[in-house]
Amino acid sequence: MKFKDQPVISMREFSREMIDHILTAAEKMEPIARGEQRSDLLSGKILAVLFFEPSTRTRMSFETAMLRLGGDVLNLGSVDASSIAKGETLADTIRVVDGYVDAIVLRHPKEGAAHLASEFSRVPILNAGDGAGHHPTQTLLDLYTIKRESQLENLKIALAGDLKYGRTVHSLCYALSLYGAQITLTSPKELRMPDEIINDITARGAKIKEVDSIEEAISDVDVLYMTRIQKERFPDPAEYRKVANKLKITTETLKSAKPELKIMHPLPRVNEIDNNVDDTPHACYFKQAFYGVPVRMALLGLVLGAIE
Repeated sequence: MKFKDQPVISMREFSREMIDHILTAAEKMEPIARGEQRSDLLSGKILAVLFFEPSTRTRMSFETAMLRLGGDVLNLGSVDASSIAKGETLADTIRVVDGYVDAIVLRHPKEGAAHLASEFSRVPILNAGDGAGHHPTQTLLDLYTIKRESQLENLKIALAGDLKYGRTVHSLCYALSLYGAQITLTSPKELRMPDEIINDITARGAKIKEVDSIEEAISDVDVLYMTRIQKERFPDPAEYRKVANKLKITTETLKSAKPELKIMHPLPRVNEIDNNVDDTPHACYFKQAFYGVPVRMALLGLVLGAIE
């Protein structure tokens, strides 16, 4: 398996063998991610963080991952304070920045931006989310969370919320299809999973069913993956208001769940998970956020050739 100098753009590029290799490497990184061990694995390496959209977890976990491994981070900062505000193209920005660093993490509101950037970059591009397209490193940390907190083999998982615009669930579906997962979908009808994705992952071996409510969805699953209704993806604010509060998890909702159910969420949440759920053994989303650090440490080590 060749990871060194390779871009990370979409989960469609990953085989199950490649995913398993990354997850195994991430497990070895956990003590370093927790600060229990020190590492200079990426000493002398510099990571550029170019975020054209707001982010907390993805940006900070990449920065943490690089720093925990002894590397350095070069952050673009505010787009308004950069040459992009003067009209510089993404291609030119990439061609300038790749002369300063060893790898680039890119988040951009336009779908396909990471692929475009990889065509102009001399260093690996890691896609940290491109519009409603792909978010492969989120998917890898989601898979790692499922592996650590539940099971990847014979998994029964429910995906709920914004399944139309949610790039996290799109990427996750492709990955779960490699493991033959049983996937239950529930969303407002306006936000159902696109047919082309359902058809694609079904052809890849996933078993899909759609249900009308969260209560029905969680009655027989190991993991519930909840997503935010993304206001920023709606061209019409009135359409957002129609669906904004249609799905919510409360402690009452969870009465139909199995005791071992784990609830995941890519965060940030708005009002789709009641705060009281945080205190239940089902809540897994804050652990999930932490798991982004060892997973991104593993990816950085692999693409920069520090580990094999």
